[in-house]
Amino acid sequence: MTDENATKNADPMVMEFIDDLNPLVEVQPEATVSRTVMQVEGANVVLFSFDKGQELSEHTAAMPVLVQCLEGHLKVTGGGKTVDLVPGGILHFPTRLPHAVYAEEASKMMLIMMRH
Repeated sequence: MTDENATKNADPMVMEFIDDLNPLVEVQPEATVSRTVMQVEGANVVLFSFDKGQELSEHTAAMPVLVQCLEGHLKVTGGGKTVDLVPGGILHFPTRLPHAVYAEEASKMMLIMMRH
């Protein structure tokens, strides 16, 4: 195979871009909502919205994750520690660390699942 054929058969390299995540998921009364907004090489990006008092009970992830609060106030527990996650904050969970998320107020969160 020549270099020319390899180029024709390869997936084109593109930059993925979302200019504003907030409107892509809305807070629903008494609910937790999730929406996958990007699937790219090495990562999936999922947005969550939580009404006040909603939670993700303790669970684990099969891959490392990054969590960022986009709006509101979340209490996140993992590894025996609880943190207040507010806009501007970010946290990391290693693979299989049990963790839970509780919405102190209506909130939006971005989850980045990093594939190996």
